[in-house]
Amino acid sequence: MGMRGHSHPLPGAAPRSHDRMKPSVNTAPQKDVFVFRDGLPLDNGGSLDGIRIAYRTYGALNADASNAILVCHALTGDQYVADPNPVTGKPGWWYGVVGPGCPIDTNRYFVICSNVIGGCMGSTGPRSPRDPDMPDDAPGVELWGTDFPSLTIRDMVRAQKKLIEHLGIARLFAVIGGSFGGMQALQWAASYPDAVFAAIPIATASFHSAQNIAFNEVGRQAIFGDPNWNGGAYWRTGNMPERGLAVARMVAHITYLSEQALARKFGRRVRRDGMGGETAANLFGEMFEVESYLRYQGGAFVKRFDANSYLTITRAADHFDLAEEYGGDLAAAFAGTKTRFCVISFSSDWLYPTAESRHIARALNRVAANVSFVEVTSDKGHDAFLLDEPDFHRVLNGFLEGCADHAGLAFNGFGGGSALLRVEAS
Repeated sequence: MGMRGHSHPLPGAAPRSHDRMKPSVNTAPQKDVFVFRDGLPLDNGGSLDGIRIAYRTYGALNADASNAILVCHALTGDQYVADPNPVTGKPGWWYGVVGPGCPIDTNRYFVICSNVIGGCMGSTGPRSPRDPDMPDDAPGVELWGTDFPSLTIRDMVRAQKKLIEHLGIARLFAVIGGSFGGMQALQWAASYPDAVFAAIPIATASFHSAQNIAFNEVGRQAIFGDPNWNGGAYWRTGNMPERGLAVARMVAHITYLSEQALARKFGRRVRRDGMGGETAANLFGEMFEVESYLRYQGGAFVKRFDANSYLTITRAADHFDLAEEYGGDLAAAFAGTKTRFCVISFSSDWLYPTAESRHIARALNRVAANVSFVEVTSDKGHDAFLLDEPDFHRVLNGFLEGCADHAGLAFNGFGGGSALLRVEAS
């Protein structure tokens, strides 16, 4: 049982222990979990046995299993795309986009969203028992921790493919994802072109830039530098590296916003009510509202996420380079594809700027793929795809309706696909 092949301990990894290990963050009750008993091959040359994939479904699968949409979550997202998150109690992260009558309409489509392997919301990851048959809270359970194998986005997609097969779906109507989820959508289209009718990569890139790797490394170093890091075995003390993980989230969250959004929400407004701990308010007698906001985001994040999972997933993002898998030629990744693409970017996104989406669209044009490219004008930054952005919702809905027409999907009361302008990536 467990992982065969190579594992990659993280810096300062502590020796394994058979002592009772305490969970580091709140654990979600699991409703839907698929267990794949056979070994899942990994890009590092090893394999992972007995993987668990936690997932949620919405809507109903039609008779010929042709209306299934896989939604791939962003970096620190989870499977609770449209229903309340059991850990935070907040609405699903794409509530209003996925649901009855929404752009991704669950009256028409069967929507699936799974927590990526390496995550911490029920899928196999660093916080999971090394023995997949052991309950998480069993006495003497040994967790993976820093011994968890390095993963790639292709590994994550390979696991998702096993889930889709388990659900009896041979071909997905669409794969949709934003940011880190968009990378998964691209990987799906490249690895399994015959299993994807349409792909919608949103606010993403075909590789992680040096700038993005740099931001992720700052976050990782904040975690390593936390006094509670304990070589990654923080569960032994029951003290999670919360301060380091919170700082990592604060740094990352800045990249999800735009200068315009920050100015509009906070400007230079100051609050003077203070907060606990070593804060700007206590040191200087005041705190800018944007400082307070970032502290809140960091504090909320550590209640739902695991530090070792954060390290695993950010590293997978950093190693993503779809062209590298095809001799440095991105177009070769899509050669001969019949998949229909809609590549969407946002004008104020500086984390994955429009130029990176154009790069994807150009590569698809080179192999005469059916591709639409849309830049949505927005001042909300990278996170615009998660916010109330009517123009984006119209593009998403219009493309899906057009694809449904071409796929021959029949819906009650469906009046045909709305037109979507095909924009060449000039």
